[in-house]
Amino acid sequence: MSSPSKRREMDVMKLMMSDYKVEMASDAISEFFVEFHGPKGSPYQSGVWKVRVELPDAYPYKSPSIGFVNKIYHPNVDELSGSVCLDVINQTWSPMFDLLNVFEVFLPQLLLYPNPTDPLNGDAAALMMRDHNLYEKKVKEYCEVYAKPENIANAPEQDSSDEEVSDDYISSDEEMAGHADP
Repeated sequence: MSSPSKRREMDVMKLMMSDYKVEMASDAISEFFVEFHGPKGSPYQSGVWKVRVELPDAYPYKSPSIGFVNKIYHPNVDELSGSVCLDVINQTWSPMFDLLNVFEVFLPQLLLYPNPTDPLNGDAAALMMRDHNLYEKKVKEYCEVYAKPENIANAPEQDSSDEEVSDDYISSDEEMAGHADP
């Protein structure tokens, strides 16, 4: 067994032995889901997300692929795919980091300190910069609709026909301009 394989197994085992609920996607140790709770003190604190993790063959020398399965409203998370825009995962990853760093430091920091100047979700970024209170309201609505703790098991089957959040965050200028049909 090669060193990256041992490290991969050790990191997944460490994550499983921590406070995180880990669900394997298949028999392979390279793909799994982690139950992630929003950090306290953030508008995300009531939410619970299923986060998909894929470990490349070259892990830990190459970063894991991380994505939210159930919807989250955040400037640095693509609403449709759940992909995360986070420098430490996408560009500055180091083998010194492990999976616990991702869930105990990197993702909580992402939710506590969004970067609206480098968005994957332009609507969330624009709303955050224009009206922070309405942005936080929208985040909380998404938590209520898509990230309820009791619904986490159903997250992969969730689709756009589920409950929808309100459009209260739309400015009067946008209302005057009209809306595109969905």
